[in-house]
Amino acid sequence: MGPVFYIMAILGCGDGQAACQQVRTVETHYASPDACTAAMPAALMDQSDLSYPEVMAECRPGKASLAVADGRPRG
Repeated sequence: MGPVFYIMAILGCGDGQAACQQVRTVETHYASPDACTAAMPAALMDQSDLSYPEVMAECRPGKASLAVADGRPRG
């Protein structure tokens, strides 16, 4: 069984996408990788406070145990 939801990780990178590191995650949970990818442009616009030469986003599978903490999937 695949992941229940996807999250978007925000990465701060050096020039040329060198030495990227995760600096935060977007709080929204996405139902599919496509939904996460479609939300990237708007999410990246909200990251203007980060002091990195380049800021990127990456969609990742969420942890299923977090999605059903109260018995109902979120997102």
